[in-house]
Amino acid sequence: MRIMGLDVGSKTVGVAISDPLGFTAQGLEIIRINEDKQDFGFDRLAELVKQYQVDRFVIGLPKNMNNTSGPRVEASKAYGDKIEELFHIPVSYQDERLTTVEAERMLIEQADISRGKRKKVIDKLAAQLILQNYLDCNY
Repeated sequence: MRIMGLDVGSKTVGVAISDPLGFTAQGLEIIRINEDKQDFGFDRLAELVKQYQVDRFVIGLPKNMNNTSGPRVEASKAYGDKIEELFHIPVSYQDERLTTVEAERMLIEQADISRGKRKKVIDKLAAQLILQNYLDCNY
């Protein structure tokens, strides 16, 4: 069983994968996307799905702090719908409030990474946190 976690943004998708037993999440990579050009990185995602034999996706839902849904929640759900349609793999959603903030804090406090380098890894780490939260709650 391999679960892929996704942090879907407007310019990038952070990708994480679970270990085969579903205990831990590891950040994989960041896929660049372009919403205006309808380029959502599905070709690269297909390669990763095949490589890791993914059984389920978990997509972070960026809800507002008052638990309401904004336009990014709708975009994440639309991305999930398209993934289900393309790959015929179930999609679950995980509340991702503050995961990017937590990821940035971790990179600053624990890794002492500069702002420029943080931008290159933060979405991947956010995807890892989303997936790990899902695994902790469901397995």
